[in-house]
Amino acid sequence: MSGGVDSSAVAAMLVEQGHEVLGFTARMWEGASEEDIRRARQVASFLGIRHQVVDATDYFRRMVLEPFLSEYYSGRTPSPCIVCNQHVKFGHLLLHARRLGCTHVATGHYARLEQREDGWHLFRARDPQKDQSYFLHRLSQEQLGSILFPLFDRLKEDVRQYVVGRGLPVTFRGESQDLCFLPDGDYPAFLEKHYPEVRKKGRILDVDGKILGEHSGFYRFTIGQREGLGVASASRLYVRELRPESNEVVLAPREEVMSSGCRIEEVHWVGLEPEPDRLDCRIRLRYRHGGADSFIQKLDSGAVRATFMEKQFAVTPGQAAVFYRGDEVLGGGWISQAYYD
Repeated sequence: MSGGVDSSAVAAMLVEQGHEVLGFTARMWEGASEEDIRRARQVASFLGIRHQVVDATDYFRRMVLEPFLSEYYSGRTPSPCIVCNQHVKFGHLLLHARRLGCTHVATGHYARLEQREDGWHLFRARDPQKDQSYFLHRLSQEQLGSILFPLFDRLKEDVRQYVVGRGLPVTFRGESQDLCFLPDGDYPAFLEKHYPEVRKKGRILDVDGKILGEHSGFYRFTIGQREGLGVASASRLYVRELRPESNEVVLAPREEVMSSGCRIEEVHWVGLEPEPDRLDCRIRLRYRHGGADSFIQKLDSGAVRATFMEKQFAVTPGQAAVFYRGDEVLGGGWISQAYYD
């Protein structure tokens, strides 16, 4: 429970359905908002349920923060929310709940689960603007069997109206796209704080190696970025590649930042791994990406190669590539390389 609209609505719905509900609020990083904890306690008190604060700071630091910094330092763009769901929210906290005798963990995520003869299946939620199935693709069958997503068939506006109608003491806040541990969104400053040596000047190049200018840190750029490049050019240029080992940033025209495919590592399948060496699917390359019709082919060591039917812009190493068939999530992995052939 965060004291926000979604988790508060879930708690109220479960109480109405007659479940014995215990509210959890996780303190995941030092400096976490005490106001969130206070709000969650207030909602729990209103509903007449017990509430606990779970200290997950050490686990969150080891499993989420440190890998986030390492990925960022290596020139990739990490997806810490996916890692947090896998290891913290539905890992560490699920184990804590089980130790207290809880059978399930319910959250305010917007996604749908369905149990069939061959196991649990994960689907998009009804509300396409709130669907969070992308962030849940790495959960195991065991985890999925212990989770409830009561908002799977609700629209966000319906949830707001439900909260108002129930009189829940919830403060309505805007939807934030920032990371919970970086509310100001200043990723470069966060990296500099932990790796001060990363702050150094380097070269900005074109794809042929011509020097276009100078930058003050490769980590201040993202793949596909067009604004704030610090170079003068007769044509529009975009960031195509980050080279942390040489502290270089490579720019190119938009058509040269269009990828024909990518290599995807550490692939996790929600259910049974498909048997064919080729699988046709639709791949989302980042959270707000609409998806690309593609086929994937198995490579070595659990990796796959994805080939897009139409070239895709700014395919970014470190981001998750998630495979869909219709509304169902088949699995996904981490983009390690974009192909420009």
